[in-house]
Amino acid sequence: MIAGILKEPQGENRVSLLPEQAATLIKKGITVLVEDGAGNGAFANNASYSEKEVKLATRTEVLQQSDLLFSIQLLTPEDEVLLKPNAVLVGVFQPLFQYKTIQNWATKGFTTFSLDMLPRTTRAQAMDVLSSQANIAGYKAVLVAANMFPRYFPMFMTAAGSIPPAKALILGAGVAGLQAIATAKRLGAVIEVFDTRPAVKEEVMSLGAKFIEVEGAADASKAGGYAVEQSEEYKQKQQQKLADSAAKADIVITTAQIPGRQAPILLTEAMLDNMKAGSIIIDLASATGGNTPFTKNNETIVYKGITIVGNSNLPSTMPFDSSKLYGKNVLNFLQLILTKEGAINLNFEDDLVKGSCITYNGAIVNDRVKTLV
Repeated sequence: MIAGILKEPQGENRVSLLPEQAATLIKKGITVLVEDGAGNGAFANNASYSEKEVKLATRTEVLQQSDLLFSIQLLTPEDEVLLKPNAVLVGVFQPLFQYKTIQNWATKGFTTFSLDMLPRTTRAQAMDVLSSQANIAGYKAVLVAANMFPRYFPMFMTAAGSIPPAKALILGAGVAGLQAIATAKRLGAVIEVFDTRPAVKEEVMSLGAKFIEVEGAADASKAGGYAVEQSEEYKQKQQQKLADSAAKADIVITTAQIPGRQAPILLTEAMLDNMKAGSIIIDLASATGGNTPFTKNNETIVYKGITIVGNSNLPSTMPFDSSKLYGKNVLNFLQLILTKEGAINLNFEDDLVKGSCITYNGAIVNDRVKTLV
């Protein structure tokens, strides 16, 4: 069998498998091809792949010869034409938002696994790409904010006077939010945290942050770490509490997303109007619309002296470790669909295989995606 590693499009520095991870497949008897320059953005050059007996190839050769193909981002229409019939694709294809592309892939008979659709269960943790990449996003979000912020993060007492600590507000205490809390705390900020799930209060407080409580939240314990729709009464209480905290905040990190839907607006225009000039907002939900009404994906805008950074791909800015963690997630997933001899064996009785499979045998097979098409 032949497995192929594609070079990601411009702006994406990660690679699906680093050389030492590709070598794991070679030990199973699988021939591994890597597109010329695929690992350059992650500081894994062609020579490092060759040392592990990975074969360098053109993009056309990888597409035409691979039985198992790795690409973090979506393939282009030009790629689709070249793809080997019955090839299996593994990546992060965001099918809940890219369902037209997914429908096209089903028509063409592609078998696709999108790792962002894995059930959020204990058994899936070792292959949970959303968590491994969100952890990096939360870390980098705080560093980006600190770099842009016109003041210190920690408190200083000097002969020239005292500097108060920065006040950070973290909206969402999932994986990204918790890492943002830990990173901001290390830098010396005073932190407040909001989340609709009361169960995360203990985790938030253990990291040294204050938890903002709003009574009457809908149960989000089974939402896999995502936000859920809330009642209008709750939203009014929420907005008042958030308005008070946002007005005091120097740094705001927003992370709230709802699968298959637009991200909720947490910071309204009125709240932004009351924030301090020089404040920084890092919106990690920008790919799905953002948590402010002015967020633009992959753009930085200034609204009345407040800088709003919409960056949905912060893991790409730390490409070596993000590729390393992503590649490990992929290898753990492959244990479910490869035999010990390195052959593809799709067992749809396995809930993780079934949950992450999007298209198979000419049809969309994922229940969550089928409802959108």
